[in-house]
Amino acid sequence: MGTSIQSTSIAGKNRRRRLLAAALPWLLALPALAEPAPSLPDRAETVAAIRAQAGEITGQPQDYDALLASIGAARLVLLGEGTHGSAEFYRERARITRRLIAEKGFDTVILESGWAPAARLDAYVRGRSADRSSGEALRDYRRFPGWTWRNAEFAAFLEELRAHNAALPPGRPRVALYGMDIYEAPEAAVKVVDYLRTRDATAARRAKGDYRCFAPYRRQAFDPMYYGRDVARGWMPSCEKRVGSRVEAVRRLAAEAGDDAGFAALLGARTVHGAEAYYRAVYGRGGSWNVRERHLAESIDLILGRHGKAVVWAHNTHQGDARATGYGAAGLLTIGQLARERYGEEAVFLVGLTTAAGTVRAASGWATTDRVKELAPAHPDSWQALFHDVGLPAFLLDFRRDQGLAGHLEQRRPDRAIGVNYFPDAEEKNHYHPVRPARAYDALIHIDLTRAVQPLP
Repeated sequence: MGTSIQSTSIAGKNRRRRLLAAALPWLLALPALAEPAPSLPDRAETVAAIRAQAGEITGQPQDYDALLASIGAARLVLLGEGTHGSAEFYRERARITRRLIAEKGFDTVILESGWAPAARLDAYVRGRSADRSSGEALRDYRRFPGWTWRNAEFAAFLEELRAHNAALPPGRPRVALYGMDIYEAPEAAVKVVDYLRTRDATAARRAKGDYRCFAPYRRQAFDPMYYGRDVARGWMPSCEKRVGSRVEAVRRLAAEAGDDAGFAALLGARTVHGAEAYYRAVYGRGGSWNVRERHLAESIDLILGRHGKAVVWAHNTHQGDARATGYGAAGLLTIGQLARERYGEEAVFLVGLTTAAGTVRAASGWATTDRVKELAPAHPDSWQALFHDVGLPAFLLDFRRDQGLAGHLEQRRPDRAIGVNYFPDAEEKNHYHPVRPARAYDALIHIDLTRAVQPLP
């Protein structure tokens, strides 16, 4: 989620970390404020229009009645977040997701997470694992940035999802949970080989050989990202063709089996294939961002082919339509844009979540220790500052329902986006990009004061 990072004079390991961080999307650092939006509409008029139409969120059951009505018959709902470390974003997405499951028949939750650790969560919520708690099921999130999912707020949602599934009558499909991302590729490779051993010993041996290129990166000390560096420098042979052939081999076996285990293995094989391409792109001449976005969108497409309706939890920078943001101007795609193009706007509903003040859990560099940080005051021209001026603790804006309101939010203003790294002393450089909210999203939720997520031990 970004393209720049603070400079540093430290050489060696820190220089390599900086290269990684610059390539990794979690940084969210597109240059945004070099060209401020000209002739912004009257601020007071925009604030008054928002205040008049905002649906206040008070913690009551009816908070999201209007939102669910606007979602209508959509089969794909994308719920964003303005940071990867704000507790309220997890809680409000959980509230909306529970209602989508209970009232509109949504049967799948998809996370901006690696497939391998999320597979353990899926087993837990569907009652298929020996884990005794959601905290135990979350232990596979060991690599940086583990707190983005291994936190108390998300663990509580997993318990609710497990309880919902346990209460369903026999024979009724349980709500599934998947990771759609390319991370944790070495762990995904192990799981795919384990599945193949139950189906075809020869295929398992071939897969183990084809995946050998990721074996050195299974240890926690070696980030799989270094595979791309090593291929670029000629230290490691590329296994592009070999991991690609494994996808088709697993696809054939999964089609024959037709069961959840085979489908999961197919997702795992795709994870390894997507990661291999992404890591090479980071160190090559191609754009790594779009490689990842296409993988995310194709993962969603594959999952929707097996399930009826899906809720996706990911960062705003993925969920919003790139054509209404600085990302699109830079030639970058998002899953929000790709989903609208793939399924049509009536079948897709995009929701952004923002905050103006409080604390956030984030790190100060790739693979560094996370901690609680104070959010800097929002840039005075930003959407966050304008939403703060509305004077409501939390509110919903529905652009589909209120076209007049949408007109006020089609202007281009800086929008703050915080990933796993946060640099409060250099926000303009690292954390703002221009957004037209009424075009990027179908609805927006603003929570003025948020607190950092609580990581699990």
